[in-house]
Amino acid sequence: MLSPCPPKAKSSHANVFQMPGMTNPWAITPFLVPAACLPAAEAFRFDSSYQVYDESNGRMFVESYYYRGEMFLSEETSFRFQMLRDAITGSTPIGAQPGGTQPFLVEIDDVRQGVLAALSQQIGDHRVEVELSHSRESDYLSQGVSLSDKLELNQKNTTLSFGLNYLNDTIVVRGTDDQNKKSYDLFLGLSQLLDKNTVVSANLTLGYAEGYLNDQYKVIQRDELFGGIPVTNIYRENRPSSRLRGVLQFQGTHYFDKANAALDAVVRLSQDDYGVFSQSLQFEWRQGLFGKLEITPFFRYYQQSAADFYHPSLNDVNITTPQAFPDGSGPNYSADYRLSSMSTMSVGLKTRYRFTENIAASITYEHYEMAGVGGDQAPAAAYPIASMWTFGLNFTF
Repeated sequence: MLSPCPPKAKSSHANVFQMPGMTNPWAITPFLVPAACLPAAEAFRFDSSYQVYDESNGRMFVESYYYRGEMFLSEETSFRFQMLRDAITGSTPIGAQPGGTQPFLVEIDDVRQGVLAALSQQIGDHRVEVELSHSRESDYLSQGVSLSDKLELNQKNTTLSFGLNYLNDTIVVRGTDDQNKKSYDLFLGLSQLLDKNTVVSANLTLGYAEGYLNDQYKVIQRDELFGGIPVTNIYRENRPSSRLRGVLQFQGTHYFDKANAALDAVVRLSQDDYGVFSQSLQFEWRQGLFGKLEITPFFRYYQQSAADFYHPSLNDVNITTPQAFPDGSGPNYSADYRLSSMSTMSVGLKTRYRFTENIAASITYEHYEMAGVGGDQAPAAAYPIASMWTFGLNFTF
């Protein structure tokens, strides 16, 4: 019988296939597929998913294909993998102001392909996992490795998590040599089962990135005089060459026996040395119906302050002639709307139906809106409104 998954005192293999540093750079929210409660004796699990991300007014359109699998080689050893393909077309704000002589939108057409492989081993009370990832686009190559450990204590009612992640990215920048970016992440987590139906957790992630942190396609404009004639020129953005960030997350899940449902709530706080402080709140209600159907409405709200170096234009920035290829040294500036003071809201519905004990299908719809808030907003036309559809099939053997 299908029902929302209540917390369990005994740990089970996670149904999460995350690729460190390889989240979709175009889709705003993560891929959403309800997790199934699966027996511990399973030998193989596979799911295939198709996602469409569509912004209004003919902006961005992204098609994503995901293939995930997990094999349990023994009671102590498991292997999982993920393959993905993203195809993007459409247009996006480049950083210039709308209604001017410089283009506000630029066309984008690209394909990304990625693969992940992870091997997990139980060693006493520890669950150790090594993960490798590889992702390639026409102008971006990302390679990563991570190591994590989960330690179960207190008769498996308490779990301590620890992880390290390293990414080495190569960026193609037209007109100059390829650039490099390195990212390091440290993860610490604590999960506690309060009773047979309630689990709470707290996670802290510290991240540091260095190297080329600009978006090679984003620009910023400045009004100038050329031979006494007013003109508007554009220059490449110049973000700092390093970034330190911290993310603190609290999560609670409670299973309601009589309602055959589970409530999941997540609060996330983030701060970085760009000056961006963000808060997000998410709720999911997983409702089991008729023994085979699960319906999950969800809501997510996010808000952030602007980066210290966010500027709609260079008109008010004290700089003579900007560098043709900025290296991160000051002054820093960017007109990227994603660094402005803004908020996002997502609301949607996930449905999942189990045909047999081994076959299930899911459909997810999500409506997403972004808007400027506070005093450091980008032009209203920069913020997208989008819809997402996700279709998935899950097989267990």
